[in-house]
Amino acid sequence: MRISQQIAATAVSQVLGGRNLTLALQNLWREHPHITPQQRAVAQDLSYGTLRFYGRLQALLTQLLEKPLPDERARCLLLVALYQLEFDQAAKHTVVDQAVMAATQLRKPWAKGLVNGVLRNFLRRREELMAIIADDEVAQYSYPRWWIEKLKANYPAQWQVILEAGNQHPPLTLRVNRRLADAETYCRKLIEAGVAARHLGGDAVMLQHAVAVDKLPGFAQGEVSVQDYGAQLAGPLLDVSAGMRVLDACCAPGGKTGHILELAEVDMVAVDSDTQRLHRTRSNLDRLGFNAQLFTGDAANPSAWWDGKPFDRILADVPCTASGIVRRHVDIKWLRREADISSFSRQQALMLQGLWRLLANGGKLLYATCSIFLEENQRQIDAFLRHQTDARQLLLQHPESGQLLPCAEHDGFFYAVLQKN
Repeated sequence: MRISQQIAATAVSQVLGGRNLTLALQNLWREHPHITPQQRAVAQDLSYGTLRFYGRLQALLTQLLEKPLPDERARCLLLVALYQLEFDQAAKHTVVDQAVMAATQLRKPWAKGLVNGVLRNFLRRREELMAIIADDEVAQYSYPRWWIEKLKANYPAQWQVILEAGNQHPPLTLRVNRRLADAETYCRKLIEAGVAARHLGGDAVMLQHAVAVDKLPGFAQGEVSVQDYGAQLAGPLLDVSAGMRVLDACCAPGGKTGHILELAEVDMVAVDSDTQRLHRTRSNLDRLGFNAQLFTGDAANPSAWWDGKPFDRILADVPCTASGIVRRHVDIKWLRREADISSFSRQQALMLQGLWRLLANGGKLLYATCSIFLEENQRQIDAFLRHQTDARQLLLQHPESGQLLPCAEHDGFFYAVLQKN
């Protein structure tokens, strides 16, 4: 446990310093090549859990300390240990003892005694401390205050439910390749293999408990892919049919690209600005047995890669704050700043303008984000429509307003279908 605590504390420290959690953990795995798979799994779980509830844990730590700690590593070790004491099933005395041992690696004469004292003080005063921080919304919901206030303004009747949904563990949902099977049949195949699952709708099957993809029947053969139920709405909303020329303008890692090709035999062009992530798109398409023309390029500046031939359908799955998928990417809550919304909004507007001229007359463009902030979603579309006289927004039956809020079955997404008159 001690090495897992140390790795998790380092990962948390790096995220709070501005680094992506996935990249932080990847680097830490390379720095600790001899840890066991179990130690790695524990370290990852502690990293995610500590960041998921960082607001509450930091509020508790503030109450337990007389003054700020002079060493960030000690602070993050205490946060990880507090997460374990508050949420983990490990024995309390073991957590404390292992954290004290981990503190000796900090090579600070005061660290061992301080860690021991703070954690034992928490165990003694837990109920008192919880009462003290009960009215602090940052502690209660574990989101930055600006994020909470924005959701209050955007969703006055739903903000609490949205925040709570973002702190839950995400489900593992599969998309069944309808060219090879149907969802109900694949559900039965999973159950026969001892994997509990249920059909959500469409091609989506949600597992009761997560399993490794190599344990999924037919995964290597392209029978299923991992994709959130909300993300699976994009393919059907694009309304493709055989023979169409289709552009996936921000395609990586290729989940929606593959889904579109499962739905119809189309002439697919897929573009992304990140060459490394574009390789993942190719790998995913290869597993599914599909081909597409892949280009590295900027959706806002298509002249560098577009051949001049218009597209019947365009998927603009634009970069965004990712505020709808924080339960999968817990670091987003603490990496994002309120000013990022405006920055993403400007980028999204440029992409919409750049892609619109690539769309054939009568064609449809699906604008998509994994955000729940209105500035990136319907307000972005409203601004576009005010200036683009040959565009109209089509009404959707599901999601009715275009906005899908996170819940037990799916993450948060926004969709808008625009047709060129």
